[in-house]
This record gives sequence, C-alpha cells and structure tokens, in this order.
Amino acid sequence: MAQDTARQALPTPPSAPARALLPLILPALVVGVGSSLLYLVVSSLAERLQHVLWNNLPDALGIGRYSVLWMLVMLTATGVAVGLVVWTVPGHAGPDPATLGLEAVALPPVVLPGLLLATVLMLAGGPSLGPENPIIAVNVGLALWLGRLAMPRMPGSLWPALADAATLGALFGTPVAAALVISEALAGKPLKGALWDNLFGPLMAAGAGAMTTALVARPALDLGLPAVGRLRWADLLAALVIAPLAALLGMLAVYAFPYVHGAFRRLGHPMVALPAGGVVLGLLGALGGHLTLFKGLDEVAELAKDPTGWSAGQFAVMTVVKLAALLVAAACGFRGGRIFPSVFIGAALGLCAHALVPAVQPSVGVAAGVLGMLLAITRQGWVSLFTASVLVASPTILALLCIASLPAWLLVTGRPKMQLRADGTALR
Repeated sequence: MAQDTARQALPTPPSAPARALLPLILPALVVGVGSSLLYLVVSSLAERLQHVLWNNLPDALGIGRYSVLWMLVMLTATGVAVGLVVWTVPGHAGPDPATLGLEAVALPPVVLPGLLLATVLMLAGGPSLGPENPIIAVNVGLALWLGRLAMPRMPGSLWPALADAATLGALFGTPVAAALVISEALAGKPLKGALWDNLFGPLMAAGAGAMTTALVARPALDLGLPAVGRLRWADLLAALVIAPLAALLGMLAVYAFPYVHGAFRRLGHPMVALPAGGVVLGLLGALGGHLTLFKGLDEVAELAKDPTGWSAGQFAVMTVVKLAALLVAAACGFRGGRIFPSVFIGAALGLCAHALVPAVQPSVGVAAGVLGMLLAITRQGWVSLFTASVLVASPTILALLCIASLPAWLLVTGRPKMQLRADGTALR
C-alpha cells in the first residue's frame, strides 16, 4: 500500500509528441557537424604550428627539439604570444579560464576570434591544457548567434545545449559522453517531459559531432593496453587503492589552485602573468621531459605503448610534474581545459603503480588512476567513469571502476572544485 501511494505521488512525466521533437533534428545536425568541423580545424592548425615550432624551427637553428633551452624559449614565447592576444583582442579572449568549467558559457561574437587564436597558440606552444573549454565556449557562442539569426522562433536556450553536447561528442568521438554529462547536469532540475525528450536534440547533435569527427579524423581513445581478462581479487585491491590515491593527489592541486591563481593574479597584467607562467612551465618541462608538455593525449599513448619502458621513479616524476604544469597553466591565464592533462596524470600514476608492483595490471592501474584524478579535477562522475573505461577498451573493467569510484568519490565530494569564483575563491 505504501509503495502504491509513493508511485502515485511521483507520477511519470508525460512524453512529448513526435511533432514537438521533429523540429529539433535539422538544427541539431547542423550544430553537430559545424561544432565538430570547428574543433577539427582548430586541432589541425595547432598540430601544424606545433610541428613548425617544435620540429622545423629548432632543426633549422641547430638546437635540440626538446632541449632544456628550447623548452624554456618556447614556453616563455608562448606565454608572451598568448599574453599579447589576451591583452589586445576585444573581450580579452573571454573571462578568466580559472572561473570556467565544462558548462556552456555564451560569449559575444566579437570575443570568439581572440579566444580561438589564444587556444591555437596554447595548444601548439606546449602548456599542459586541452582544447575542451575554449572550443565549447566558441561553439556555444557561434551557435547562439547564428541560430538566433537563422531560426529566431527557436528557444534561445536550445542553441547552447546543442553546441555543448555536439562539442563533447566531437571531442570524445562518441555521443555517450555528452549524454552522460547532460544527464548529470539535468539531475535535480525540474524537467518538462520525460528525460529522453530533453536529451533528444542534444543527443542528436552529439551524435552528428561524433560521427563527423570519426569520419574525418578517425580518433581513438583506446590506448592499446593489454586487455583485462577475468578479474582477480588483486585487481579489485589495486583499483581500490589507486583510484583514491589519485583522487587525493588531484585534491592537492585543487586546494593549491586558489593560492597559485592568486599569485599570478597579483602580477596584475596578462603580459606579465602569462610569460611568467610560461617560464615556470618551461622549467617544469625541463624537469619532467617532453612527455609532460602539451595536452597529453598523444603523450599518454606513447607511455601506453611501452608500460615497462620507464622506471617507477620516472613515472612518479612525470605524474608530479604534469600535475604541477596543469596547475600553473590553468592558474596563470592560458585558455584551455583540464580533462586531457588529467588523463595523462592518472595514467602515469597507474603505470607507476604497475612498475612498483608488477602484479598490478597496466590496464587496471591506468583506468583506476585516470578515474580518481578526473573525479578530483572535474567533479564529473559519469565523464570520469566513461573516460577511464574507454581508455582500456575492456568490458570487464567497468564493474571494477564503479566499485573503485565509491571511495574516491567520498574523498572529493563536498570539497572545493578546481574552479574559482570571480573573486578568486574556490567553488564547492
């Protein structure tokens, strides 16, 4: 009887009729394809510029490509270049990136070219940030501006949702990531209609973005690590240790973030703060080696090709240096996101565990390390689980990660995020 009363008190929202969802198809497809193409163009430009800066130019000058001198020169020059852009372009290349997360932020169209330029320079120059936050912001701004011009009768809130989902689909090469992020964002909010009705347009945009990326660039998040076969008790123990350890390490950076950001903020001008950040990043690169530069996806794939190619001490140094580089790059004003560098940090930590204890399977160590680090840095549970599981492409790993996420989540929930308010204080 009590259960029947509870069911009556929580009625299922009625589903929307098909005629209400059909008008979403065309804008979702257009936004999905457009968002993916913009991401691919930015990535291609950054990769070509990176090749010139880190291969052609040092070769022409007779300097080692990843020598200490060249890393210091390039990271400092990148800080100067991005600082000049932030200082001079309209809108200063968007708000302080330390105040932004994965949420869609609608910026005026005049701000978007400067933000794109700052992003390309950052990706090519070597700071430890990914493209996700600025690309989402640019796609949201463009979709909102062009969508209102082309289809003024559509709700204004539709365009940011489509662009956000489309960009996530393009970045991860699958719409599943977008569906998980949006579902998490919708949790606790009053919905008009069923959940799947609210996901219909964004999921279609994410699917179009993911398919465009897959057809044009053929990305793959699978690192090619040895598959996890039948799970063992040792695997469960390893995951239950590594994931919380990674979360604790990530939380050290989270707690340090307001103080490091405040130190750079006191420098007072982007032409001082960003070059200073570049110098620090160059020194960190000299300490950790060239694998600790850039956004981290290509570099973590290099680590995964030979899990025994480095000692536990080398993996530990790369883990700490990359985490410090992420902290500095995010705090000093470079435009970029934190997901991809966090993947490298978690993977290096997991491979360090494998080097210390060979019984820890590389795939288990990497997946658990990435899970814990992403939980601490992003506070996005679904994205953390999804990313950690697809990196090792093993169906049996998902149950293990779900269990390992619980103690890691207890360590991070309710604590500050790696995102600040406008006044520099941490969000919770």
